[in-house]
Amino acid sequence: MSFNNSRCGKDLQGILMTRSENIYLVGLMGAGKTTIGRQLARALKLPFYDSDKAIEERTGVDIPTIFEFEGEEGFRDREQKMIQQLTLMSGIVLATGGGAILREENRKLLKNNGFIVYLQCSVERILERTRRDTQRPLLKAENPRERIESLFAQREPLYLSCADYKIDTGIMQSKEVVDHILEEYRAVNR
Repeated sequence: MSFNNSRCGKDLQGILMTRSENIYLVGLMGAGKTTIGRQLARALKLPFYDSDKAIEERTGVDIPTIFEFEGEEGFRDREQKMIQQLTLMSGIVLATGGGAILREENRKLLKNNGFIVYLQCSVERILERTRRDTQRPLLKAENPRERIESLFAQREPLYLSCADYKIDTGIMQSKEVVDHILEEYRAVNR
């Protein structure tokens, strides 16, 4: 659709936004989803959402508390409901929780409603980024390296199966990552 009147086109641009203009970030904890997501949202002048933060706001408690009282399955149920709600929105940047892709329904919702970017990162780099973080229930293990390696082996095929674009966030600065994502996103949405 094109408009002759640039003012009309500009005014209608926000109204006519489609779900394909959403950007959804997936990847393991510590890959940079929240950091990159905020920067992408700022660059695109779109609202930013973090599904884990939205769950915390809705429940009034942090993720470790949900895991403690409801277990991982209870948390995943809450996460699925939040993903359902957030994917109904248009023109957003969303950082998903690292395990959001574990459920097929979540993968379908993300795939059908936005451009999915897999933020890949090495186990070494994730260990560096998360070593002092006490808010990651899945890393409360005797051997965090083994745990991350296990999560990576389990989840990477799922990230790859739904991603429209993959980028390694462990080898470049976040601004560079954002620039690459924007370039790819704009090329796909021409």
